[in-house]
Amino acid sequence: MAKLYFYYSAMNAGKTTVLLQSAYNYQERGMETLIFKPAIDDRDQLNKVTSRIGLAADAHCFTNETNIYAQVESYQKTHPKLSCILVDEAQFLSKTQVLQLTDIVDQLNLPVLTYGLRSDFRGEPFEGSLYLLVYADNLIEIKTICHCGKKAIMTGRLDQTGKLLRTGEQTLIGGNETYVALCRKHFRGKG
Repeated sequence: MAKLYFYYSAMNAGKTTVLLQSAYNYQERGMETLIFKPAIDDRDQLNKVTSRIGLAADAHCFTNETNIYAQVESYQKTHPKLSCILVDEAQFLSKTQVLQLTDIVDQLNLPVLTYGLRSDFRGEPFEGSLYLLVYADNLIEIKTICHCGKKAIMTGRLDQTGKLLRTGEQTLIGGNETYVALCRKHFRGKG
């Protein structure tokens, strides 16, 4: 029976690496996967998902207007070995798109594995993450650590001097130069 999975964590926990490993596991067994990523994530090639350790795979980009269900339904008609849908940076999904993912699971009987941040650098939920927390069949935390060694559950945004920012636009695409994984104590400046 197909399910909707939400793998979540703070920054730098290896979410994309886990996604690519999952895709490889399916493909190694002769099954096809379809990977989606947000078009807003322009750090690497537009139609590629790339992890920091150098793994990569082809991907289909989505915007807020993309009907993911319609794309998957159409793709499935010509690709009978399609066995799994994977979504990177799932925090950028809209509520409507999360509901489309539930329809992919419930109507097309395909498992959907999503990977993303639970909250932004201000400690506020992303729309996609909020609704994945509500609608996913399985919630799986991918763990990483703060500089102090405690489990990191928050993501901090850094300015050019390395100081934590508390205000700004929710979305700023960046990597290790922009974001850091923190425990709650250090995220709140109590450490």
